[in-house]
Formats: sequence, C-alpha cells, structure tokens
Amino acid sequence: MISLRIDDPTLPDVRALLQDHLLDMMATSPAESVHTLDLAALCAPEVTFWTAREDGELLACGALKRLRAGQGEIKSMRTHPAARGRGIAARLLQHITAEARERGYHSLVLETGSVDFFAPARRLYLRQGFTERGPFADYVLDPYSVFMELKLDGGPLTTSLGETPGGGGGR
Repeated sequence: MISLRIDDPTLPDVRALLQDHLLDMMATSPAESVHTLDLAALCAPEVTFWTAREDGELLACGALKRLRAGQGEIKSMRTHPAARGRGIAARLLQHITAEARERGYHSLVLETGSVDFFAPARRLYLRQGFTERGPFADYVLDPYSVFMELKLDGGPLTTSLGETPGGGGGR
C-alpha cells in the first residue's frame, strides 16, 4: 500500500532522490535556470515536504511552499525512476493540492522546465488543471522555464479513481 506523509527531506534515501533530481536539472538546463530548493530551504517553516512510500521504499517526493497570502508553490516534485508510470506523481500532486485547498489557498503556482525532458511533468500538470502563466514571485522570463498555475476556487479534487485524496499522504 502506498502511503503519503509529511517527511524529513534530510533522510538518506530522500537526499539521494533529491540529488538525482538536481543532477537532472543541471544536465538539462543552464545553472541560472535551475530553481530547486536546497535541503535547508526544504526544511524552512514555510515549506511542507511529503514523500510517497510503499513498504518503506521511497517512491516520490514533493513540497508545498507558502508564498504570499492565499498562494502556494509546488516544489521538488520527483518520482524515483523505478516507480514512474504508476500514477504516483499524480496522486502526490492531488494530495498537495487538497492540502492547499484546506489551507485556504486560492491558487497553486509552479515553475518547470521547457525542454523535452520535462514534457512528462508538463503533461501531468496540464492533466491536473494547471494552465500556463507568466513568471511569479522572484522568477523572470526564461526560455528554459514554463510557469503554471492552478486556481483552487472549484470543488474538491478527486483522483482518477473517484477518491478524494487524503490520509497521510516543480523543480
């Protein structure tokens, strides 16, 4: 059974997944276009960090960063290569979105890459209702970045199985 829970980004298996994430970002984008959060930033009070695990094995991670009143940013979404294609990223994103709604956020924003490597991430976000928008917060226009937003003024989000996400569970 897959569990989604708030977790510690400094755990060894999480650190390894985040390091792989950073290496991929650096291999596909210039350094000035890589916007990953380091471990200290992922542990900041304005960030909530989740993992998806199955029988203790790390499958994916993602974070929600509080920006300004009513707005959150999706950060550090990453699925372990062995777990891809199982819908885990969608489930984790739905869980984070449900948490943002519970917090009363009116929107979620994110930055992801524009090159082909990031096409699966962009498809995931589009399927979940995100639309493209301009830069937000401290971001600037960048040919290596795509900025997206999800308005949270609708009803409760459901999974593809019709379940409401719950229970324990960007770049």
